[in-house]
Amino acid sequence: MSRLLKLAIVGLVASCGGGNYSAPRQLDNACAIVAERPAYYRAMKATERKWGVPIHVQMAAIHQESKFIGDARTPHQYALGVIPIGRQSSAFGYSQALDGTWEEYQKETGNRRAKRDNIRHATDFMGWYMHNSSRRLGISKWDATGQYLAYHEGRSGFARQSYLSKPWLVRVANQVGQRAAMYRAQLVACRKG
Repeated sequence: MSRLLKLAIVGLVASCGGGNYSAPRQLDNACAIVAERPAYYRAMKATERKWGVPIHVQMAAIHQESKFIGDARTPHQYALGVIPIGRQSSAFGYSQALDGTWEEYQKETGNRRAKRDNIRHATDFMGWYMHNSSRRLGISKWDATGQYLAYHEGRSGFARQSYLSKPWLVRVANQVGQRAAMYRAQLVACRKG
């Protein structure tokens, strides 16, 4: 086998492992995000078709949760300011899904091999979660603010209106709603919405 062919095979195999978990360069431009990462757009489009959650709502929630970083984790907690005692929660991946909620998703959808650091699986998870929030709580799938509150607080927390005692969360949810509106307008302008 020629040296060039061997290098090509090694390069191909190496590109299959791991993933590009870094954030896209222009997080405030939906068109730039989908141009830079077309797999994100394909994943969100498939989720929109399957679950009815618009792409711009998915994008705004992913931006808030992980800034589109596939292996995002919550920060470590420290005792006495220096002794690491673990992470703030089990949230991981694009969707920052918690272990228990991810397991529920895997069980209900039959997708036992789904991974939180896979954009297709993460958007499908978000679609599944938001679809069920719509069905159980009556939140429109187009309401990024309401969907984010239910996503962050859990459906029972949303039903109890636990977010009302968290002004910071209401502020963040409103920012998610504003970002969704911005992303929607941008996607329409670049004919992806």
